[in-house]
Amino acid sequence: MTDEPTTTPEQPKIDPVRIKRAKIARAASLAQRVGYSLYLIAIIAFFLGFFSGFTSGVVTIIVVTMAIGSVLLAPAIVAGYAVKAAEREDRENGI
Repeated sequence: MTDEPTTTPEQPKIDPVRIKRAKIARAASLAQRVGYSLYLIAIIAFFLGFFSGFTSGVVTIIVVTMAIGSVLLAPAIVAGYAVKAAEREDRENGI
C-alpha cells in the first residue's frame, strides 16, 4: 500500500474575473432585451397613435418607453461590447 495520493483529473481554476464578466454579460443581455422591447412598445404605440389619433396617454407611453429604453440600452450595449472584447483578447493571448 502506498501513501501516494490518487491522481484525479485537474479541475479548472475558477477565475473571479471571468465570473464577474459572465454576470455583466447576463445583465447586459437582459437590459438589451428589455430596452429593445420598450422600443418596440414605443413603435407600436406610435403607429396606433398615428392611425387613431395621438392622445396624451399615447404620447406619454411613447415618451416614457423611449426614455427608459434609452437609459437601459446605452450602458448595456457598451457593457456587452466590452465583455466581448475582453473575452476575445483573452482568447488571443491564450489566457
